[in-house]
Amino acid sequence: MKATIYHNPRCGTSRKTLEILEQEGAEVSVVDYLQHPPSKQELKRLYDRAGLQPSQGLRAKETLASELDLIGGHVSENAILDAMIANPILIERPLVETEKGVRLCRPQDVVREIL
Repeated sequence: MKATIYHNPRCGTSRKTLEILEQEGAEVSVVDYLQHPPSKQELKRLYDRAGLQPSQGLRAKETLASELDLIGGHVSENAILDAMIANPILIERPLVETEKGVRLCRPQDVVREIL
């Protein structure tokens, strides 16, 4: 099975998710989304496929999310998506895509749903 993980190597959950993918024998493409962020269209496609709104994929713990006033429901989903593209640190990780779907793998065992 092929899988793509939008990965931050400094994140423990992301590392554990990658480890599960490798243990399960997936052919993994690793995208360091901080260095190579997805386009707006690609990120929207991933969220649509996962059944998520951009606000559900926002890394709300990130200080920048508060500084940009993105938390609280008064900002459009499109504005949140724009902020994520401009500041990829705001994208919650890891996102994993396989032929079976897309999951925001928090906790990491969620990845098993699409293996």
